[in-house]
Order: sequence, then C-alpha cells, then structure tokens
Amino acid sequence: MNDLHPIPVIDDAAQRRFHRFPIEGDVRLYSGNAMWNTRLVDLSLSGVLVERPQGWTGSVGSRYRLDLRLDGGVLIGMGVELARIVADSRLGFNCVKIDLGSFAQLKRLIELNLGNNDVLHRELSALGD
Repeated sequence: MNDLHPIPVIDDAAQRRFHRFPIEGDVRLYSGNAMWNTRLVDLSLSGVLVERPQGWTGSVGSRYRLDLRLDGGVLIGMGVELARIVADSRLGFNCVKIDLGSFAQLKRLIELNLGNNDVLHRELSALGD
C-alpha cells in the first residue's frame, strides 16, 4: 500500500529567519553618480523592503548604498545588495555592510518592536549563519 502524505504549504513569513516590521521612513539609494528617493516598506536585521523608485533600473545582485531616515531623525546607513524585485513595485535588499553606529540604531529598533530579548538574541545569532 502506498501512503501519500500531503506536503505542508509554508508561506514566506513562516520561512523567514528574521522578523520584519513595517516602519515609516524615507530611503535614499545610491549607485555611482545616481541617486533615488523612495519610501521604506519594512525592515529586519538582515535587510529592507522599499517601494521601487521612479526611474530606477537595476538588477538582482546589484549593490547600492542605502540611507534610511526614520521619523524622529534616526539615520541608518548600510551597503545593500538587491535580493528580489516584488511585482515590479517593491525592492528587497539584503544588508551586506553596516557601520557600528547604524547597526546599534537598527538593533534598538528591532528590540523595541520585538519586545522579547530571547527572540532578539536568536536573530542576532542567525546573522552569523
């Protein structure tokens, strides 16, 4: 007798190693002499999702400088790599380089939104994987 077992369907959120948080902020993307302004959709310890800027042309794997300014004046700067283009309207970037001051700001934002130090420590540990 052949036993068939259904394959569980796992949505993207269940597969994520890092929690994502919708936070309002202005984003500037830089590549060489080009610069684009856009809006933040959400962020995590590993990257950001932004609205696709007007006039932007790029491809997955391209690297950029990203500056994120949050309400209240918090500025987070990082080097990012384009990981995905979502429905031609959003861009998902992985953080590949971040200075200590920006990382401290990002960590604090995640800490405040998580509200759980154990989860924060798990996510920080996962950054090294």
